[in-house]
Amino acid sequence: MKKLGLVLGAAVLVGLAVLIWFASGWYGSADVEEDTSFIVPQGATLTAVARQLDEEGLIDSSSSFLLRAKILGSGDPIQAGEFLIEAGASPSQILDTFQNGQAIRRFVSIPEGLPSILVWERLMAEDLLTGEVEVPEEGSVLPDTYAFERGESRAEVLARMQAAMDSYLAQAWRKRTGRAVVKSPEEALILASIVEKETAQADERPMVAGALSNRVRIGMMLGADATTIYPITKGKPLGRRIRVSELRDRNPYNTRAVAGLPPGPITNPGRESIAAVLDPAETKALYYVADGTGGHVFAETLEEHNRNAANWRKLRRERGEM
Repeated sequence: MKKLGLVLGAAVLVGLAVLIWFASGWYGSADVEEDTSFIVPQGATLTAVARQLDEEGLIDSSSSFLLRAKILGSGDPIQAGEFLIEAGASPSQILDTFQNGQAIRRFVSIPEGLPSILVWERLMAEDLLTGEVEVPEEGSVLPDTYAFERGESRAEVLARMQAAMDSYLAQAWRKRTGRAVVKSPEEALILASIVEKETAQADERPMVAGALSNRVRIGMMLGADATTIYPITKGKPLGRRIRVSELRDRNPYNTRAVAGLPPGPITNPGRESIAAVLDPAETKALYYVADGTGGHVFAETLEEHNRNAANWRKLRRERGEM
């Protein structure tokens, strides 16, 4: 009887030891020596993922990982994406990361006033994205910072950028005031793209929008150099002075030769420029010229504007810019 008790006691101890070993192989630290990114492909099974973990030396054995996952792990499905496995993570933590963790997000930023050709170049240069896209329609992308995951398609990221513009433009259009001269959301984009190029100072966008709106209202030419340049470079820097022949060319984008709005946007305007043309400053100004500080000085009459322009030319001569 005593011998039987010893045998049973030994069996219990052995069983307990096996249980501890089994549990420690799941909850104890795995072979992750440093923070490591790991990609779970779309549609991958846990078996395939375990095999890949084994091949990369992140776990001891795919078979033991799968056995422990079946007995001790959660039955939640694993997610596709790129995940960070932290140094010292246990097999249990690795599985939980794939089931409930956040995939690593990366970001691509589109600054205000970035033309579509440069949006396209930025997307194509991001080597963690996949697939091809055409140059998006000018004015269709809302400048912002967008998150993406490794392996996501460029088309998906671009679609989010364009959906964001559609959403914001529809929202802003509903809030337009009686001072807005644009007759459609499309016209709002066109005028906002000119405002975006005419000033880099956010606080004077409503004034620039007000002056340009006044010009549209009375049928006066907008006189914006950026529109004249657009057909030549598609929004890229010209890299030289505008030629007299280009200023006289009566193409529909040349607002120094043709009255009214050009046929389309000349860049991707940001939220503030769109809001400015839909709620422009209440002003009688028709003219503006650089003031030397990065902003502009505004005028209601041509006589006043000519004086302001003369002051600007004098300042440029003093700076050695002319």
